[in-house]
Amino acid sequence: MTYHGEDPGRLAGARRRQASVIAGLLVFVAVWALPVLGMAQDAGTAYQQVAYRDIPYIGSRNVIWIVAQLHLLLGGFVLGVPIFAWVCEIVGWKTGEQRYDTLAKEFTKLLTSAYATTAIFGGILLFLLIGLYPKLMAYLTDVFFPAFVIYGILFLLETATLYIYWYGWDTMQGRLKGLHLLLGFLLNFFAFFIMVIPNAWATFQASPVVLSEVEPLARAWEATWNPTWWPINVHRFIANIVLGGFICGAYAWIHYLTAKTREEREHYDWMGYVGNFIGVFGMLPLPFAGYWLMREVYEYNQQMGITLMGGFLAWLFILQAVLIGVLFLGANYYFWMGITYRIPGVAQSYKKPILAMLIVLMVCLGIWMTPHSLVASLQETKAMGGAHHPLLGVFGVMSAKMTVVNFMILVTFMSFLMYWRAGKQETATWAKVAKAVMGGLLAVASITIIVLGVWGYFVPALYRINVLSVAQVLIVLFILLTFTPLTALLMKSARTTTEMVWGQMPVRAGYTLVLNAIMVILLMTLMGYARSSSRVHWHVYGVLRDTSEYAYSPALGFATALMSLNTFLFCLLLAFIFWVASMGEKGKAGEPPGKGYLPGEAVPAMAGGSPLLEEGKKL
Repeated sequence: MTYHGEDPGRLAGARRRQASVIAGLLVFVAVWALPVLGMAQDAGTAYQQVAYRDIPYIGSRNVIWIVAQLHLLLGGFVLGVPIFAWVCEIVGWKTGEQRYDTLAKEFTKLLTSAYATTAIFGGILLFLLIGLYPKLMAYLTDVFFPAFVIYGILFLLETATLYIYWYGWDTMQGRLKGLHLLLGFLLNFFAFFIMVIPNAWATFQASPVVLSEVEPLARAWEATWNPTWWPINVHRFIANIVLGGFICGAYAWIHYLTAKTREEREHYDWMGYVGNFIGVFGMLPLPFAGYWLMREVYEYNQQMGITLMGGFLAWLFILQAVLIGVLFLGANYYFWMGITYRIPGVAQSYKKPILAMLIVLMVCLGIWMTPHSLVASLQETKAMGGAHHPLLGVFGVMSAKMTVVNFMILVTFMSFLMYWRAGKQETATWAKVAKAVMGGLLAVASITIIVLGVWGYFVPALYRINVLSVAQVLIVLFILLTFTPLTALLMKSARTTTEMVWGQMPVRAGYTLVLNAIMVILLMTLMGYARSSSRVHWHVYGVLRDTSEYAYSPALGFATALMSLNTFLFCLLLAFIFWVASMGEKGKAGEPPGKGYLPGEAVPAMAGGSPLLEEGKKL
C-alpha cells in the first residue's frame, strides 16, 4: 500500500534497492559463514584431542597472520599518538602557544577513532587463537595467566583515562590544566605497560627460559623476564613513536590538500612538519635498538641468529635496507623542501651542502643493500670465482653496513640542524668558536666511524660486535646529544633574517610524508614476519613443537605478498579512522560548504610567498 502523496515509482525503486542490499548481505554472510563453519568442524571433539583447527581455503595461519599484524599496527599507532600529543600539550602549556594545544587535541581525536578499532581486532585475534590453536593457548595460559589478569585491569584503566582525558579537554583548561596533564601522563603510563605485557608473551615464544617456579605469579614473572623482552620493549616503543609521527604527517597532508582557507593550509603544513619531525627523531635511535635486539638473539641462540641474518631470512634484511633507505631519503628530502619553500631567499646557499648530503646518502644506501651472497647462475658464479663478488662482496658484511647506517643517521641529523639554522644569524660572541668545535667534532667522528668500520674486517666477529660496533653507536649518540643543546643555545640569541612562511609546500613534499608512512608500515610487517619465522617449526622455541600442517616457513615471495596485503588493509583502516575523525569538522557554524584547493588550482597569495610555489602547482 502507498500513503497519500507518495510516488509509487519512487517506492518501487526504494524497494528494489532494499532488496539489492539484503541480497548483498546474504551473499556476504554466506561467503564468510564457510570459514566459520570450518572452524567449528571439530567442535564436537573432546578438548584433549584437538590441538589445531583450520579454516578451509584460507588457512588458519594466514588468518592469524593478517589479524595479528593489523592489531599490532593499530596498537602501535594507538600507543605512539598519546606520547607526542601529551608532549605537544606540555609545550603549549609552557610556551603559551595555543597552536600546540590545538595540535595535541587533534592528535588525540585520531586516537579516539583508532582505539575501539584496535580493541575489536584484539578481541578477534584472541577468539581466533583460542579456536584455532587451543593447545598452544592452553600452554601460554598456564604460564601467563596472572599477566592476563593484570593486562585486563590495565586495559580498563587506560580506557577510563582516555575518555576522561578526551572529553574533559575543554573543561580542564585553566586551573585544572595540571590535572589534565596528569591524565595524559597516566594514559601513556598505562599504554606502556599494555605494550610490554604482551611483548613478554611473544618474546617467550622466541627465547623461552627454564621455568623452575611453581607458584603462578612467580612462574609468570620468570617467563616474562626472558632475554629478548627488554630489547623488544625498547625497539617497539621507539617504532610506535615513528609510526605515529609519520601517520600523523600523512593525515596532515591529506587535510592540506583539501584545505578551504589559508589558515587551514598553514596549520596543516605546520602539523605535517611536526609529524615528520617526530618520526625522524624517533627513527634516528631505532637502528641502535634493532642492533641491541639482534645481539641478544645471537647471545640467546646462535642458530636462531644465523637463521635470521645468514639463512633464508637474510634477504629480508636487504629488503629492510631498501625500505629504511627510502625512509631516510624521504625524511631528508622533506627537510630540504622546507628550506626551499618555507624560508624564502636561502635555498641558493644550501644547494651544494644538499647535493653532498644526497651523494653520501645514495652511496651509503647502495652499500647497505648490497647482499653478501648474490643470487647467481652457475656460469655467473664461475665468472665471479665463488658466490661472493670479488669487489662488492666486501660491502655485504655487517662491518660495512653498520658504518653506513651510522653515516645515514649523521646526515639526517645534519639536515635537521641545517633546516633549524636556515634564515637565522648567530649573534652570540662565542658562535664562531661553537661552530668550529662542532665542525671539528663532526669531522673526527666521521673519520673515527670509518676507521672502526675498516678495522672490523681484521678482528674476530665477537670483538667487532662487542667493542667496535658499540663504539660507533656511542660516537653517533655523542654527536646527537652534544649538537642538539648547543644548537639550541645558539638559536636562542640568533637574529631572524627571513621569516618562515607556512602553507606553501608543493604537492610532492606531501607525497613524501605519505610515502614515509607506507614505508614504516611495510617495515613493521616485514620484521614481524622475520621475528616469527626465526622460531622455524616451534610454537615455543625448543619447548613446544608445531605439529600442524603449517609447520614450515612460508616462501619469501608469499610472505612479501601477504606483507603488502596487510599494508593495504591497514591503510584502508587508517582511511576509515581519518574519515571518522573528520566527520565532526564538517558543517560547522559559519563555514560555507565551499570546495578545498586541488593540487593544480591556484592558491591565494600569502605575505612573503615564494614564487617557487608555482613549480608545485604544476603537479
